[in-house]
Amino acid sequence: MQSDALDRRDFLAMTALGAATFAHSSFARADTQQQPSSQLVDSMKRPACLFFDVNETLLDLRAMKASVAGALGGRDELLPLWFTTMLQYSLVTTVADRYDDFGTIGVAALQMVARNHDIDLSEEQARKAIAPIRSLPPHEDVRSALEKLKGAGFRMVTLTNSSQAGVDAQIENAGLTDMFEERLSVESVQMFKPHSHVYRWAANRMEIPPEDCMLVAAHGWDVAGAMWAGMRAAFVARPGQQMFPLAPTPEVVESDLQGVAERLIAMT
Repeated sequence: MQSDALDRRDFLAMTALGAATFAHSSFARADTQQQPSSQLVDSMKRPACLFFDVNETLLDLRAMKASVAGALGGRDELLPLWFTTMLQYSLVTTVADRYDDFGTIGVAALQMVARNHDIDLSEEQARKAIAPIRSLPPHEDVRSALEKLKGAGFRMVTLTNSSQAGVDAQIENAGLTDMFEERLSVESVQMFKPHSHVYRWAANRMEIPPEDCMLVAAHGWDVAGAMWAGMRAAFVARPGQQMFPLAPTPEVVESDLQGVAERLIAMT
């Protein structure tokens, strides 16, 4: 971990000036809140690289949700609370300059939710409950959409809050390994999305300016973070997912990945 920590400090020092510059850039102006017309979007320059969120965006979480709900006594209504608690404490560790992998935080968050609802749940039981996350199937629209994008010449990588071992297992088990040039994990930078440094680090890793990159994600907080960091974004409006009203509007908004692929391929 020592080398990872050094890499992180070096990266933060390297991007500090860039962050200050971006705060005054035209990208951050209020006029980015407006949704471009479809004609304008289709005539925009194609992004040089697509960064895909993994959980929910590419992979169907229903098997894991069923397992977690079972650990919580069958209380499906507690699932959103568990996820938001997990996300909250990933951001707590980031702000506090600490790091534990997303799975470890997920286990701790599940135990917290269980205790608050008088459910007896050991650490081992919590780990077993979230274990299905490594073997989730892709959504039905994913494989064909990725094939179309790859066939159209897009560079594609994943960018996830999961650990490196976690995302490697997820993409392999989902049968999507051949679709991606790289599988990037926040473990390398030891900060969680939506911190701006994560997106800038990912762009730097691929040797592409952030403004030539596009995040594709089904989470409003994720696309907001990417756009605030200077990336472009496409929002996949999976059921139950919403964009953050206080963030800029992504230039591509579609109900599934097929729609996103069609819009991107239409760009010149």
